[in-house]
Order: sequence, then C-alpha cells, then structure tokens
Amino acid sequence: MGYRNLRAAIHDLETSGQLIRIDRQIDPDIEAGAVQRRVYQAGGPALLFTDLKGCEFPAVANLFGTLERTRYLFRDTLKQVEALIKLKLDPKILLKTPSTLLSAPQAAFHLLPKKVNSGPILQHRTSLSRLPQIKSWPDDGGAFITLPQVYSESSLNPGVRTSNLGMYRVQLAGNDYLADKEVGLHYQIHRGIGVHHQEALQLGRPFRVNIFVGGPPSLTVAAVMPLPEGMPELAFAGLLGGHRIPLVHLPGLLPMPAEADFVICGTVDPKQLKPEGPFGDHLGYYSLSHDFPLIKVERIYHRPDAVWPFTSVGRPPQEDTSFGAFIHELTGALIPEVLPGIKGVHAVDAAGVHPLLLAIGSERYTPYNELREPQELLTQANAILGQGQLSLAKYLLIAAENDNPQLDIHNIPGFFQHLLERIDWRRDLHFQTRTTIDTLDYSGHGLNQGSKLVMAAVGPKRRDLANELPSELELPRGFKNPRTAQPGILLLEGPPCDDYRPGEDRNLLRLAKKYSATDPINQFPLILVVDDSDFCAATLNNWLWVCFTRSNPAADIYGIESAVSAKHWGCRGSLIIDARSKPHHAPPLLDDPQIEKRVDQLGIKGAPLHGII
Repeated sequence: MGYRNLRAAIHDLETSGQLIRIDRQIDPDIEAGAVQRRVYQAGGPALLFTDLKGCEFPAVANLFGTLERTRYLFRDTLKQVEALIKLKLDPKILLKTPSTLLSAPQAAFHLLPKKVNSGPILQHRTSLSRLPQIKSWPDDGGAFITLPQVYSESSLNPGVRTSNLGMYRVQLAGNDYLADKEVGLHYQIHRGIGVHHQEALQLGRPFRVNIFVGGPPSLTVAAVMPLPEGMPELAFAGLLGGHRIPLVHLPGLLPMPAEADFVICGTVDPKQLKPEGPFGDHLGYYSLSHDFPLIKVERIYHRPDAVWPFTSVGRPPQEDTSFGAFIHELTGALIPEVLPGIKGVHAVDAAGVHPLLLAIGSERYTPYNELREPQELLTQANAILGQGQLSLAKYLLIAAENDNPQLDIHNIPGFFQHLLERIDWRRDLHFQTRTTIDTLDYSGHGLNQGSKLVMAAVGPKRRDLANELPSELELPRGFKNPRTAQPGILLLEGPPCDDYRPGEDRNLLRLAKKYSATDPINQFPLILVVDDSDFCAATLNNWLWVCFTRSNPAADIYGIESAVSAKHWGCRGSLIIDARSKPHHAPPLLDDPQIEKRVDQLGIKGAPLHGII
C-alpha cells in the first residue's frame, strides 16, 4: 500500500503511461525548468530526465503536474485519510456508519514513524557540486533545490514529536556561499522552522537541519501541508503514504528517512546570514536578494538508485497549483470546524495565492441586524486573518451565505459579481495599514511589510453592474484604452508610475476627482488602473494576477468622493485600485527566447515531446 520510495512511484507512473523518459541531454541551466513548465502548461506527463548535462544523477519533474495524477499517487490511502478527517470532524460518525471507518485504526498506526538501524540512504556519500545544479530562470542567483523537505527539531525539547518538515527554499550555489560547504536557507514568516531558529538564538548555539530530497511522494506533500501545531509532518506523511516512515538515527545527527533519495546534513548558526536569491518565485516575479540563514553542510548521503525530483515555479498556474488543489480536497472540510461560521475559503492561485482570499461566511444573528450590515462577517474575517498561512492574505473578500446559498468561492467571476452588487464602499472596507504580508510580495513598503484589506458584503443587491462602456466616457489626461474585465470591473491604462507616492499619486488623485458619485462610470464599482488594459482584459487570470500582485491596499487604493469619518476611510463612488508596476516592485519572470526554441525542438516529430507540447 502506497509507495515506499520515489523509484516505486516512477515505475508505476511509467508503467501506467503517466511518465515519459527524456533520454536526450538536457542542460540543467534554464532548459530543464523550461521543459517542465511547458509540459505542465500542456497538461502533460511526468518527466524522467536520464541525461542531465554534467550530472551523474537522473532527475524527475512534473510528478504532481495534474490533480488527477496527484490523486493517483495516493489512491490507496485517500479513503483512510478522509476517514480520519471525518472522525476528527464528528466522532459520532463512528457510531452512525462504522463500516466507513474500519480502516481508521490501521491508518492511525501509520502516523507513528519507526526507528531503523540502516537503509538505502546510507549506502553512498556525495558532495554539493555533484548534485544536479538546476537553475530555473535566467536571473536566478544560482542553482536551487525546488522540492526540498527541510527537517528540524526543537533545541529545548528535541525529538520527532517537536519536529518541523517544511518546503523552504535552498540555494545550492552562487552568491557568497562557500563552494561545497554552504547552502542558503530561505524561509518565509509564519513558518514552523522559525520557532526552532528563535530557540537557538535564545540558547546562543547552532541548531541542526537535515534536507531530504525525494523519498516517498507522501513526504513531499507533507512538507507543504498546513498542519495544526503539534502534529509532526512526518506523521502525516505516514498516514498519506500508507506506511510508517522508517527513520535512520545516526549519532550526532538528526533522523533521516531510510528511503530518501538524498539527505544533506548540516547546522545553522542562528546569527549568521548571507545574501540569498534572486529566485523566480510563485507570484510570477523574482524574489530579490536578501540576507537569510545558511546551512553549513557536513555530509550528503544518497541511495544507490537516487533520482533528483524538481519543479519550476513561476506565474501561476504551475505545478504547485496541483499541490494547493490536492491539499484543499484533503482539508477543506475542516475549515468550518476551525473557523466557526465560515463555509469555505479559497486562496486564489491565479492571484499568487496569498494576495487574494475569497471567503463565504454567515450572518447568523440577524434579529439584531436590521440594517443588514456586516457584523459576524467581520468577526469571521478577523479569525481567518489570524489562522496560520491565511494570515498572509493581503485582500480578503468575504460574503454572507445567507444572501445566496448557491454562491461558489471557486466561481471567481460569480463571486466578484455577487460582492460588487452588494458592497457599500462607504462602510465595508476595513484596512490594516501596517502589518505583515507574504515575504515574496514586493508590493508593500518593505520586506514582509504591507497592508491588508477586508471587503465584506452582506444584504440585498443594491446596484446593477455595467458590462459595456458608457457611450461618452471622458478620461483625464494620461488615461486611455478603457476595457471591461467583467460586469462591474473597468480597466484603464494609466500613465507610467515613475515617481511613486503611496496614497498620494497625483494622477490617481486626478482620476478620482474627475468624477462625482452620480457619474455613469460608477456603474463600474471597481476600477483597475493598469499598465496594459488589453493584456488584463484578455483573460480572467491576467487581471487577477496584475491587480492583486501589484497593489498594496493602504497605499494604492483611491475612490470617487472619498472621505474619512472617525478614522474610517470609504468612498461614495467607484473604488479605484492602482495596479500599475511601481519602481520598487520586483521584475516579472520572462522566458529566455533561445531556450524556448530548444524546447520547441523537443516537440517536433520524432522527438520525445512530440504530441505533448
């Protein structure tokens, strides 16, 4: 049941026609990542690269490239996982339908890792420079491990029960790292390893870290799971993998999975930092170089038949989109249990995940809400923003199920239409003006620093939304090319933002003052000022990506007939979001044309990707 190691998963996928081999030599510098991205976009198979230029190890990519393939990898255990989740939701279900949970005790047994004395991982040693040096984007600072499982334990109370397994970025080479001795460790705020780092700082001593690469696929998924505090990721990996994870314990080292493909062992000096990055990241931009911790590498183990798994991230959707969809399937039913009154939360992948959350809540105390204003919705919004990774959200749009029981958070145009038909911009905007945002989001006023905005909509429909431009739409000087994104959302090209003035941009203020709240332009309650309105109007994903990755709510929102009352900002007319590129923004990711031509050649007749790309 389940796969004991990565080779078993690769063999199964190849046998079932879900993986192909690429025996042509592929350069790990840009080309391998470009191939993976192209095949992912085509909905293609997993890829086994048997001849990476300058490397002795094969590499596998796109393992989780479709939700269907991800489900297939864990088909033997999904019912058991669902059974335990149901038991967590409602223990009474065991009495109501015991037959559905017969496998639950066995599944629970798989939560416990087991100690072993040896394993394939111990059979060989290697060095950093001999590992696949995969660089995904032209301006990346060096080669990166893109599917690392970084394992750490509490220095105060060591052991698997206090462990953390997270997918934190690891830079193998480049910058100021000592060759074959150091790697960069980039982790974002609100990550479990941060607790272990803080403990080490308090104790004034280094802490150990192991980086697992490969192993059973369940380990990779566990490393990105938003698990409750106190539940080790290794336990979930056993549950999802259908077997107890065997761990090898060597004197002086942290445990390592016996069936891992590679394990890098080292220590982190909690006070030592070095520049890490740039790196092409999942928001669709480069995360720039900043000081982050580093790992001083002591040993690198690998199994005899080791395969290097990798992915490439970039503007969504990418392979990590399948991770998100799969995780939502596993955990979505827990949302109402963790957040009472919330019916569902959707982190919008096309907007970069963290920048935009859509949520459906409820107004259950209606006898005391004669004015039909957001009340309980605001309590629920605060609960969402206080919950784990959801706390990184920049925009949270929340609506009441009471007003439309059929409202679907995954129908993004429908959700926006529902909200824009009901929201009152004078009262329903709630800002947090100086707070934390995603480390990878450069729209704020500093690293990890920005603002948040809750838009809460409740009550009956209050306006009709326009889908056609007003016949005599007059725009201020410098604004042009109006387009509609969807009913109620207007796109305008604005003058380039060369001199950024947060909240006081002269052009945006001029646009807001051009109109009154009775002007026909207000049939579009949401106006997005962008650099290229044709690009944004072309697809739903385009305007979502531009709007929510290129704006900082407190600094980039304006409004027609805006006013402040008792420190509450609102507007009578349309809300305006400045979604232009700003001077401080990180550069977007662009493919290398020459590399893309080489990838094209893999798709011609007789080539390995013919009929796929």
